[in-house]
Amino acid sequence: MTQVQGNAADSTAGWTKPKVTGLLVLADGTVIEGFGLGAAGHSVGEVCFNTAMTGYQEILTDPSYAAQIVTFTFPHIGNVGTNDEDSETVNVAAASGVRGVVVHAPITNPANFRSSRHLDQWLKQRGIVGISGVDTRALTALIREKGMPNAVIAHAPDGVFDIEALKKEAAGWPGIDGMDLVPSVTTAQRYEWTESVWALGEGFGKQEAPSRRVVAIDYGVKSNILRLLAKAGCAITVVPATTPADDILAMKPDGVFLSNGPGDPAETGKYAVPAIRKILDAKVPTFGICLGHQMMALAIGAKTQKMHQGHHGANHPVKDFTTDKVEIVSMNHGFAVDPATLPANAKETHRSLFDGSNCGIALTDRPAFSVQHHPEASPGPQDSHYLFKRFVDMMDERTASR
Repeated sequence: MTQVQGNAADSTAGWTKPKVTGLLVLADGTVIEGFGLGAAGHSVGEVCFNTAMTGYQEILTDPSYAAQIVTFTFPHIGNVGTNDEDSETVNVAAASGVRGVVVHAPITNPANFRSSRHLDQWLKQRGIVGISGVDTRALTALIREKGMPNAVIAHAPDGVFDIEALKKEAAGWPGIDGMDLVPSVTTAQRYEWTESVWALGEGFGKQEAPSRRVVAIDYGVKSNILRLLAKAGCAITVVPATTPADDILAMKPDGVFLSNGPGDPAETGKYAVPAIRKILDAKVPTFGICLGHQMMALAIGAKTQKMHQGHHGANHPVKDFTTDKVEIVSMNHGFAVDPATLPANAKETHRSLFDGSNCGIALTDRPAFSVQHHPEASPGPQDSHYLFKRFVDMMDERTASR
């Protein structure tokens, strides 16, 4: 067992060591000490690191992080507070799928005119356990070397922990590989979406004159994806992940969107793939993002694989072979499509310039394409927004050809 202490937990002569109130206990027995923040209690999940310097509220409300403990490599998290507009969670009943948050520096008082509450208070309200005072560089190096570990994150204000019980829980958790997490984040019923993008001084807009109808299959959809679809002129009907293809086709959509989401795509694919195959066979224009990209790949016979450390951040370079341009994109995935298994009717359109992994495909015999990254997250800031136009153009071309 290795004992790893956070920066603030170190002791020097003549200085009293602060009381440890937070722990991150890895499945291999490693204990990382720090100071608890957010909700008291403990939770178990897979530890990943995110390299984004901004957007922590969007990250912590992204349903794709279900069952994960997010470690931020940027040391100062929480400085701009939180607000009521930057949440990416659409399904309020699911609240937040993230299991915990690990940061380096203590959270300072917010310094931003949009802030409505301190991050610590926000975490408490959402029941998210956090820990600060951790050497996140060392933790990131550990993940890069050994992969994303299972762990328990714990916060006890009195500093009393049953470490052996926490070790046992971390070691006993089966992990995300083989786990279908979509049921915990998808909507329970169909609904219409009309909200458009946010503008300073104006708030969110509203789509009141749509020219296309899109059915969005919700595997854990982010709100800004729906807003950008609305901005592109789409009337959007969001449906549960298990909605049969016949029900979707009965709505006579101009296009179908396959959303992002958490968990092992192969498990979700057991019920999602048959529906997607029917939609593709009907030649309805289809666009997928993240898990939706993996679902499309599985539907055409390709395979997915677990990644060593995953891609989590807002600074990932991806090349679009259809334009020969490089985009700076947002990533959040722990599984990837194996390009060697793509069938002849699928061409690779995007590739990560970090590790060469597949980041996009397009079908040659049907109007369908998908990307692994998140074009709505805007780290470029708008490098990838063209993908929504590409989807709209595909729908318009099909309508014109009828």
